[in-house]
Amino acid sequence: MKITLLIHCADQPGIIRSVTTFIHEQKGNVIYLDQHVDKQAGVFFMRIQSEFDAELDLNDFRKQFGEQLGKPFLMEWDIHTDEYRPKMALFVSKYNHCLYDLLSRYKSGELKVDIPFILSNHRDLEYVAEQFDIPFYHVPVTKETKMEAEETQLQLLQQHEIDFIVLARYMQIVSPKIIDVYPQKIINIHHSFLPAFVGAKPYHAAFERGVKIIGATSHYVTSELDAGPIIEQDVTAVSHIHSVHDFIAKGRDLERLVLSRAVQLHVARKTMVYNNKTVIFS
Repeated sequence: MKITLLIHCADQPGIIRSVTTFIHEQKGNVIYLDQHVDKQAGVFFMRIQSEFDAELDLNDFRKQFGEQLGKPFLMEWDIHTDEYRPKMALFVSKYNHCLYDLLSRYKSGELKVDIPFILSNHRDLEYVAEQFDIPFYHVPVTKETKMEAEETQLQLLQQHEIDFIVLARYMQIVSPKIIDVYPQKIINIHHSFLPAFVGAKPYHAAFERGVKIIGATSHYVTSELDAGPIIEQDVTAVSHIHSVHDFIAKGRDLERLVLSRAVQLHVARKTMVYNNKTVIFS
């Protein structure tokens, strides 16, 4: 069995030694370790993968880790196994480019998730769900029916035991009613550069915001519109020779790549959120 441990806590001596020693005592072998210290905040982050030859009692491992390391170091921590395929729900509206990209990666085995359903506020992309043999739910959303629609969405998400949601160009604002149930588990793609900084110290502002690069942006959804922790960004070059149609085509290519990379990072447990910023492990 292979497990991935994600840890963050106040930076202090002995964390790495204590964690690796514990894994060794549990007859595990560390195969990957990456760590980062936010010097300004004084916070330690670590992602560590381990293999176990013998059958691992995961419940006992959790209990022992919590008692021996979690409590003494005041850690925020979680354990994930490679055997588990997270369940991803796809929310879409009328644009199909991000949807096709994710479904193609899923179908080829590149994206190791299960997709119980695709949900849309329109019927335009129902044919795509049929092509990939995935259930499709049409949940119309208007100003008058938004609360009722989100109640239906929540029921579907819970019924299918969804782990995280991807907004693959879903052109509706998701309210706290859903965000609060799926904190740091809703991934959006924004077809623009985020964020835009004004004032005398834009680089200071960019550092505080956790910018990765200027370009199309994929981020976790929070109640503050388009201001959630940034997961992935990229840039594309344009010039005076390009038409508006060229801009749109280039932008859509970029959106596909940025969103798929963000989803892959999330699925691989390589993202950690702290103070509305992300630590992205290699």
